[in-house]
Formats: sequence, structure tokens, C-alpha cells
Amino acid sequence: MNLVIHGKNIEITGAIREYVHQKIEKAVSHFQNITNQVDIHLSVARNPRISTKQAAEVTIYANGSVIRAEESSESLYASIDLVADKIARQLRKYKERRQEHKTQPIPTNEALVPEPVTDLIAGRTPELPGEVVRTKYFSMPPMTVAQAQEQLQLVGHDFYMFRNAESGEINVIYERNHGGYGVIQPRNGNGHTNGKTASTSEKSKVVH
Repeated sequence: MNLVIHGKNIEITGAIREYVHQKIEKAVSHFQNITNQVDIHLSVARNPRISTKQAAEVTIYANGSVIRAEESSESLYASIDLVADKIARQLRKYKERRQEHKTQPIPTNEALVPEPVTDLIAGRTPELPGEVVRTKYFSMPPMTVAQAQEQLQLVGHDFYMFRNAESGEINVIYERNHGGYGVIQPRNGNGHTNGKTASTSEKSKVVH
């Protein structure tokens, strides 16, 4: 197992490294057949207004999928304990879904219902943060909306960016406030999405 530890605003001492190996390796020990790389990011926030300053984030690359968990607290060791438990739960869910896929396909038309496209900006000027605090790079292999929906559940974010296997374009799938999922796709000047026409269950929709 390839386990890599990164630190931000913190020195990765021998004691911290040993504790991370002990906790994370134990959490993923039952899933080594599907896990080929584990990245651990430890950080300390310098903002005095943040009470839970000590953060631990684990990202696992398993057979082309990305599984992620993040926890923060006032103690780095406590954060490592929390994120180890969380990533173990995420891995169990991932394994269960893989077993379900072998027996029956996951329907996508129930979660992704075609709805009219709404302009998120509506003539307003978007406000961007004055400082980029973090940059992430990751591979973006083509996938279907159903696969992107599964990835969204695994990474634990509110949204997931992916390359649509049908159109070849960058799409974003997100959790709607009132349940279900939405997909954001690029469109040209006359209001239609670019590229190939999406199927009924994968049409563009942005509804809150």
C-alpha cells in the first residue's frame, strides 16, 4: 500500500507519521484488494477565528474511483482518529456498492429528472474570493452521470466535477436542496447544451 503524508503549517514528526500509519493502515487493512494509493493531508489553520484548527484529510484511489474523508478538531490526533473511522465507513459503502452493481444496475432516471435550465447568475456579477487558498489537481476520465453520482457520494462533497462520457464536456453533478441530484452542463449562445444531445436521464438541469 502506497501511503503518502503531506503537511501544511505543521511539521510531520516521527511520532505523527507513526500515528497516521497506525490508524489509517488499520482503517483500510480490510480493503487492500481495492486500494492502491492513500494520500493524507494534515494541516493547522492560522485563522484565530477557527476553533477546530487541526484538520486531517484522507484521499484514497481505488480502482479508478476516489474516496475521500475529512475531519477537524482542536487536536490533530483526535482529527486523525475521526478521519480514520470515517474513511473506513466510506470504504465499506464503496465495497457494498460494487457488490450491488454485480447483481443489478443502479437506476439513474429516478434521481435525475429532466427539468428546465435556470440561469444561476441571472444577470448578477459573480463574487469570487480575493485569494485562492487551495488548488487541487486530479485526473478526469470520462464517465456516465450514474458513475459521477456514485463518485459524489464517495468523496463526501456537495458537488462533483467530471467529464461526460457521452459529450466529452466538463459537467458538474450536485445534491439539490430538496433532494435528488442536478447536473450542470455548458451551453452555447442560443441556450442549448454543446456537443451531443444528452439522454433523457442525463439532460442539463439546474434547479434549487
